Amino acid sequence: MTKLFDQAVEAARALPPDAQDELARVMLDILADDRPPEPIDPADGPSVREGLAQADRGEFATDAEVASAFRRFEG
Repeated sequence: MTKLFDQAVEAARALPPDAQDELARVMLDILADDRPPEPIDPADGPSVREGLAQADRGEFATDAEVASAFRRFEG
């Protein structure tokens, strides 16, 4: 197991059982999919790296911010 994957598993262990099961379902779905991964647009790299840095710093959206973002998609 790689160090990064081991870190992900350790983070998953801290999740509630329902969230662990959902994550496991997603992982199994991804592993069962034999299609090649979608290419990543190099122009998205800086935004992805900034998002990862924010996560490393513990900077996450609040529940209210997430709810507000989802409301934009409601008809």
